[in-house]
Amino acid sequence: MASTTTLKPTAERFQELSESLSEIQERVYRASSASSKCTLVAVSKYKPASDIIACYERGQRDFGENYVNELVEKAQQLPDDVRWHFIGAFQSNKSKTLATIPNIYAIQTVTSAKAATALDKALPSERSTPLNILLQVNTSGEDAKSGLSPPAFTDPSCDSELVQLARHIITSCPRLHFQGLMTIGSLSESLASAEKPNEDFETLKRTRDILHEVLKQDSELVGKWGVDGKLVLSMGMSSDFEAALKAGSDIVRVGTGIFGARHRKGEV
Repeated sequence: MASTTTLKPTAERFQELSESLSEIQERVYRASSASSKCTLVAVSKYKPASDIIACYERGQRDFGENYVNELVEKAQQLPDDVRWHFIGAFQSNKSKTLATIPNIYAIQTVTSAKAATALDKALPSERSTPLNILLQVNTSGEDAKSGLSPPAFTDPSCDSELVQLARHIITSCPRLHFQGLMTIGSLSESLASAEKPNEDFETLKRTRDILHEVLKQDSELVGKWGVDGKLVLSMGMSSDFEAALKAGSDIVRVGTGIFGARHRKGEV
C-alpha cells in the first residue's frame, strides 16, 4: 500500500467530498428503518484514489468498483481496512485476479456456478474469512441487464436456476459465504420511485422471500447463509437509494451522489 500522504486530495476537493458524503450519510440515516443497519457502498469507479482517501478519512470504509483492473490498482494504493465490493459484470476468468486482493469483501454480481466455483478455488487458503457473495437478479427483464431470472411467483420452484446456484455456493464453495441478492433496476422504475412503489425492488423482495423459505427448510443449511438468519438485499443507487431503503434494502450503492459526475479515464 502506498503512503496515504501521497494520495491527499486538494483542500477544496476534500471539502467538497466531505460535504457530499455527509449529506448522503444523513439521507441514508433518515430513510433507513430504525431496526435495521444499512451499508452505504461508495461507488468510486473512474475516480482517483485521492477521492477515496478523502472519504476514508471521514470514516467511510465500504467502496464499490466495476472494473477488475481498476480495483486491483486502487487496492494496492489504499489502506488494508477498506472493504472492497465488486459490483461490475463478473465472469470466471476474473476470479484469479480478484482473489489476489486481500481485502476484497464482497462480489455482488455472481450469476453462474462456474464463476462461483472458479472464485472459490482461486481464493488463497490463508484467507481468514469467507468472501461474501450476492447473486445478481435481473428484476426488470431487460436484455441489456445481467442477472438471473426471478423465480415464477405463481409457482416458486426449488429447481429454479437461482435456487440451484444458491445451494451450490452454500454446499460446494467453502471459501464463499452466500449473503443475499442484488439488482440494478430499470431507469423508468428508478425515476418514478418517488411517486409509486418501485416494481424492481418489490420483485427482488419477493425473490428474497421465496429463496429464504426454500433454504430454511433444509436443516443442513442452517447458519450457513445470509446475515443473522436473513438474506441481504443490495438495491438502490444515487437516484433511488432512499426509495430502496424504505422498501427494505440493506445495501445501497451511491457513486454520483458522493463523487459527482464520472468521466472515463482520459476524458476531460
